[in-house]
Amino acid sequence: MTAPFIGAALALAEMVPALTRWFTGDKSNESTTQMIAARVVDVAKKITGQKDAITAADVLRQDPKLLIEFQTAVMRLDHDMERAFIGDKQSARARDIALVQSGRYNIRADIMVVCAALGLICCLGSLVVYQGHLPGEAVGIISTIAGIFGACLKDAYSFEFGSSRGSKNKEFLGLLRP
Repeated sequence: MTAPFIGAALALAEMVPALTRWFTGDKSNESTTQMIAARVVDVAKKITGQKDAITAADVLRQDPKLLIEFQTAVMRLDHDMERAFIGDKQSARARDIALVQSGRYNIRADIMVVCAALGLICCLGSLVVYQGHLPGEAVGIISTIAGIFGACLKDAYSFEFGSSRGSKNKEFLGLLRP
């Protein structure tokens, strides 16, 4: 049941490229992807009056007025999802601030960051030390694991310090491009 929604949503997302960021990257997980896909398909069906997502996509491709209405509705949905994502991060930051103000520390977060850093160091260290002795498959697996630990550290830094204005501007400009 999930695959048709996601396939149809990706077909619809090509009409609103900014939407694809919800199906890929850091914000993507299976339940979020399914929920967003279902909402995008529902919007398309509602605007076109069709019962089938593929037919709705065909109607949108053929009718510029309905396409503009769909793009507007999806951009509104994108805006609402982004606000929810930011709100979630803000509430977590507010929790950390409240802990610090009460004289306590978020030990769980510290342990997570230290473990991610140690995991990354161990992966990179094993690649350096055993570079001549590991088969290519093992190097690929260890490199993938190192990438996951690196992404965890990136997320921790992003949470603690926010994103740079340049990064935010690049993302915003990407939304404006057709």
